[in-house]
Amino acid sequence: MTNLFFIYFSTTICDTLFCYLSYVVSFASFLQLLFLYKFVRKNYSLKFNFKIRVNNKVKIFFKKLLPSIFSSGVTQINILVGTIIASFQASAVSYLYYADRIYQINLAIAGIAIGVVVLPQLSKHIQTKKKAKILLIQNKALELCLFLSLPASLALLIASEEIISALFGYGSFDQVSAFNSGKALYFFALGLPAFSLIKVFSSFFFANHDTKTPFYISLISVLVNILISIYYFNVVGFIIIPIATSISSWLNALLLFIFLKNRNLFYFHGVFLINLVKIVVASLLMGVFFNFLIIYFQKELSFDQNLKSFYLILSVLLSLCFYLIVSYWIKAFKMSEFKLKY
Repeated sequence: MTNLFFIYFSTTICDTLFCYLSYVVSFASFLQLLFLYKFVRKNYSLKFNFKIRVNNKVKIFFKKLLPSIFSSGVTQINILVGTIIASFQASAVSYLYYADRIYQINLAIAGIAIGVVVLPQLSKHIQTKKKAKILLIQNKALELCLFLSLPASLALLIASEEIISALFGYGSFDQVSAFNSGKALYFFALGLPAFSLIKVFSSFFFANHDTKTPFYISLISVLVNILISIYYFNVVGFIIIPIATSISSWLNALLLFIFLKNRNLFYFHGVFLINLVKIVVASLLMGVFFNFLIIYFQKELSFDQNLKSFYLILSVLLSLCFYLIVSYWIKAFKMSEFKLKY
């Protein structure tokens, strides 16, 4: 009887907690909307007009908007497709979900944020035909993308299981779940640089008012992802989903790059390759240091330890400081370039 009461009480508390979490997300989104409107109202005043007028500008807008929606969310579409396929295996959707939460954080910083910042500046300089500025912004955006995504990808490859265990390995999330989610995160990490490059390369097309090319390439990427996932799912299991997602994403990034080069929309700056080598060297040194910390704190990071999150965060922060110091020392990136004021 006591056990039944405890189960009922725990279920009620969890249901209430989930409801509150959903309320908080909605409330926070509304606050974000108000915050953004406060800063844009100087240049934009909200007016409600229920008269529908379809002119040529509106038609052109939607003609370019619809392909860009698909191409901008190709990574998320691949994940959705993979989730549907993975639903045929027990617990596979959960394994993919937890792994997806981790690498999406890096994607938001290294890909989406850079693409959003670069797009208006590129569009402005393309309109005024300032080729030197266009070249500078494109190369710096690409450098910054790799500067952020390469070490993140390497860290996820080194400690994928430890990261999942430290963040989610509590309560009913057992060691088997941590192991399987860690495997999914490992293969997602292989495609992390590609996910970021897609966002940056797509912004180069969007700045040139071309939304169709990224759309067609994204369509090919999704089809490749579906074919690989379905063909090998019965043989490999759910782990083929992150593998297929990474393969299709690298194909997407490569095709975007090829089309940019063939249409003379992108050129490598003279010092880009030198800076790339420096970024790779700094990332590898960081990887060695991070791997040393993971081995050193192996006991503290084991699944049954309560303070494993603390030691994981400590290892990440120390590795981040090490990476920035090495990058500054070998001049892989200058801190002033993070401002992207071009």
